[in-house]
Amino acid sequence: MQPPYKVMFLFGTRAEVLKLAPIIRLMHRDPDKWQAVLVATAQSDSRLLNDTLEYLRFHVDFSVDSSGIANTNEVDQLSQLLHNLNNVVNAGQPDMVLIAGDATTSLAASLISFYHRIPLGHVEAGLRTYNQYSPFPDEMHRRLTDDLATLYFAPTTGARDNLLQEHHPAERVYVTGNTSIDSVECNLQADFKHPLLQSIAADHRILLMTMRRKDNLGSPMKRVFHTVRDIIETNKDVELIFPVYPHPEEVALADEILDGHERIHLTHPLNHHDFLNIAARSSILLTDSGGLQEEAPALHKPVLLLRDETERQEAVDLGCVKVVGTNPTTIQQAVFELLNDEKAYRQMVQADSPFGDGNASKRILQIIKKFLENKKD
Repeated sequence: MQPPYKVMFLFGTRAEVLKLAPIIRLMHRDPDKWQAVLVATAQSDSRLLNDTLEYLRFHVDFSVDSSGIANTNEVDQLSQLLHNLNNVVNAGQPDMVLIAGDATTSLAASLISFYHRIPLGHVEAGLRTYNQYSPFPDEMHRRLTDDLATLYFAPTTGARDNLLQEHHPAERVYVTGNTSIDSVECNLQADFKHPLLQSIAADHRILLMTMRRKDNLGSPMKRVFHTVRDIIETNKDVELIFPVYPHPEEVALADEILDGHERIHLTHPLNHHDFLNIAARSSILLTDSGGLQEEAPALHKPVLLLRDETERQEAVDLGCVKVVGTNPTTIQQAVFELLNDEKAYRQMVQADSPFGDGNASKRILQIIKKFLENKKD
């Protein structure tokens, strides 16, 4: 097989395209060797994904008709995506398909790649909780995707060990680090300014919160919002920044519980550059996301995880992340400790990041190149 190699990137969420972006950029710099084909499904919020693509300055080659997908259940999403992605792969005829993470698009892409006998590379392979319903449906999406993958790009040695224990072929499993770390350093800006930061007193501490998982909607989210408001009201030098995900229930709860307080700042989702720079200037990060568990240790910021389990256990073991779930008492105690115990705070921010050195995308590209060079037509 001769270059340029055609690699099809499939993504349906903002998180997926951000993890694939460093690899796509490297391919764009070397058009004699690579042809990156970008396929967007917008399986969640299409506006958020489109804003992210515009921020990244990426041109999409195939935009899958996603009308109605975001508001359907997982079964209907998967059914529609399988049909649409089958047409895309037929039209694109890639040498390899590359996906990231555990969203429904990744599972659909892995099935289509298998049926077409096209090699599949899985970025961020091997993460596990071994609880099939937590996180739901991500845990099983990731396991099923790994069962169908050809190349496994494990972010950590722990993820590699999971894959080997499941009897995936050792010669196809690579520890690369996480591509999300590749984007951190290049996005940090020493003279960064933002209206949100300018509205906060210089001697005040910032809590930055993200919360958007489906399994946290409803009562868990209500508990967290009330708890965070109590924390702000009882700590006069602490302010909250909360980029609200555009889900109707989340917006309604944020407006009902958090709006109207002078030290609580609700905002639309931020682009990745602004978010990372605000995170770098925050004191504590509260989140139920996966990506921020990876980025925060590189920023030397403590993370309180608003989930009961994590598939990124290395960060917990090293002390970068503390699992607090959605229990009000647990959250309050953890925040109080970090606000008032300098030693506890220092232990979290000085912990080493387990997610790589910022060169994951280069390693992945080298592995793909070697694989395709050795692949017979």
